[in-house]
Parts: sequence; C-alpha cells; structure tokens
Amino acid sequence: MTIASPLPPLTLRNATLDDLVEVLRAQHARKIDVIVPAERLRAVGTHLELIGTEPLVSEDGVTATAGRYLPTAHCDQDIATKLGIPSPYLRRLREENGRLYDANVNGWLQADPHRRFLFRGLAGSGRTGIGRALLSNSYKVIDNLDVLMAALDGIKESGVAVQIDGADLTERRMFLRVACEQIQAYAPELVGDYRSPFSGASAAAYPVVFAGFLLANSETGDGAFTITPRLTLQVCRNGMTINRDVVREVHLGGRMDDGIVRWSQDTLAKSMQLVTARARDAVRTFLDVDYVQAKITELAREARVAVTEPEKTIEFVSTRLSFTKDQQQLILQHFYKGGAITAGGVMHAVTSAAQLLDDAEKAFEMESRGVEAMHLAAAF
Repeated sequence: MTIASPLPPLTLRNATLDDLVEVLRAQHARKIDVIVPAERLRAVGTHLELIGTEPLVSEDGVTATAGRYLPTAHCDQDIATKLGIPSPYLRRLREENGRLYDANVNGWLQADPHRRFLFRGLAGSGRTGIGRALLSNSYKVIDNLDVLMAALDGIKESGVAVQIDGADLTERRMFLRVACEQIQAYAPELVGDYRSPFSGASAAAYPVVFAGFLLANSETGDGAFTITPRLTLQVCRNGMTINRDVVREVHLGGRMDDGIVRWSQDTLAKSMQLVTARARDAVRTFLDVDYVQAKITELAREARVAVTEPEKTIEFVSTRLSFTKDQQQLILQHFYKGGAITAGGVMHAVTSAAQLLDDAEKAFEMESRGVEAMHLAAAF
C-alpha cells in the first residue's frame, strides 16, 4: 500500500454536501474490498493482516492489498461478532492486553480456516491501512459515493427544488438531511407554546413545518440504504422522522469467491438505477403538501397531551428508549427551555437536544426516536 496522500477522515458532522462528496471521493480512491478465507487473516499487534491476497489493479495503478490494517471500533465489533468473541471483552483486550487480543482472534480464525469473509478497508499512506469492516461474503456492496450520486440524480429527476440541511459521516453510516422549504404547511397545534431553545423565538409566530427526508446508507454492514420522511420546524430546524414510512433497500447478494471484489458496470448500474428510482419516487411522495399536512394531523393528536410530571415523564421516556443519563438531563433542559409542557414538547426536546450531540450516530439515534418519545410521554 503506497498511496502518498494523507488518509481521508472517517467522520464528518454537520458538513456541507461539497465536503461530504470530497471525503467520499477520497475514501473511494483508497477502498480495498477482498474476499478472503480465515487462513489468510491473522491478528498482529492488534492489527488485522491480510496474507498473500492479490493486488488491486485500477486506472490509477497497482495497490497492494496484502498487509496490515488497523481496525476501527466498528471493525473490531465485526471481528467479535463473526468470531463469537464478546465485544466488550475484545475492546478491553485492545486497550489493555494486545497479545491476548491477537491470541483470541487468531485462535478463532484458525478454528475454521476455510471460512470466507468480505474485508473492507482503506489503503494507507505507508505500510498500514484502515480496516473498516469484516462482513459476510454474501454482502452486497453499495458504496456511499455511488448511493449519494444516484440519489441526487433521483432528486433532480423529480423536478423538486430542495435544500441540503446538513450531512454526517461515521465509521458506520452516511446521513444526508434534505429539506424542501417551498413545500410547507402550518402546524399551530403541533408546535403549541413551543419556543426555540436556541434562540428563544416563539414557534407560535412561525408555526411552519417544511417537507423533507433523511437519506442514509452503510457500506460497512450497519444497516440498509434508507430514505425516511423528515419534517423540519422552521423555528429551530428540529427534525421529526416518520420511521414507519421508510423506504429501504437491504444489502443482500450472492456469495462471492476469493479475491478482489469486482462488481461489473452492468451490476453497479442496475443497483444505482434502483437507488435513483427510489429517491425520485420518495421525493414525489414525501415532498408533497398533502403528505406533510396528513403527518402533521397525525402527530398533533398526541402533541397536545399535557405533561403533568415532566421529570418523571422524561425519566420514563429515557429509560424506555435507552437514552443515557447525560442525554436525559439534556432533554430535560431542552424541555423546560422549550416551554411546551406537553407530549409534543417532549418530542421537540428530544429532537433539539440531538442537534447538540457531537457523535453523529448518537444524534441520529436520538432524533429518530423523537416521535416515539412523544407517544410514550402521551401514554405515561
């Protein structure tokens, strides 16, 4: 592995579309995808080493695939899952006992030497690359860059003007938040007495909700390609995802033989045509005034339910949704700042608090539970 340029970042938070595309292109230029049997894998110094795998030949030259790769935290979790090693234990070994880490991984690899995996990595600037995932050899590779470009084509084909409300990239997933401010609806019953915890502006003066959706994909085996409708409050950009209407494409394919993974242009084109079509259809469905108004009406039914015991309610909601103590306290602060002492106020507190989390995965998980938090608060 002899690529001279610096390794691209693995994560982005609240990035622009241009920033996201730049990083994805840099990652794409370094990607290593190899179907490898366990007998050609070993752990050395808490790195994963590929032994005797064929080089990758492309228009940019020849890149060695054999060599050492430092697993990300997500890749370590894959290793643990595939080999039946408890993840917390393997994590502890990485931090405290590298030799025992190697012994555990190598012992289980040697137990079934002909078992095959899809290894996904990034070629390094020197001798060491990055191990991103260890997956089943039936995993269908759909890369973030290809998905993003195909989805943008679908948005363009829909003929609807949209705005990019931010992008995130993690070791696990890519997220793109898309809003359409031209398609909006008034939602006074949904916002009630709510005010922005960021600016203090009253939502009653700006009771507008924009149409939109969240596009997500994982190229490391942590979820399907999805498009989820997402409503955005004008006053504070809180996002409310409507999870039950999600459009999903699972990464399942046929088993592949050993060696470099080479998807034919025809196979790739067919996959991306599906992504483009689904994005186009999702835009036409979700970016629609009638759709937005129908969802506002549904949410408003429970949003008006009064919360008589805020601290107990938010503790109950946080426990049910597995929020941490710190997240629970942040939600409670936002609930009081928001001023809407209702189940809808709980939803708004969850979605506004999510905006302050530095970890994009945790922010996504929190925001995606906002509507569920309202249901729980209304029923408490």
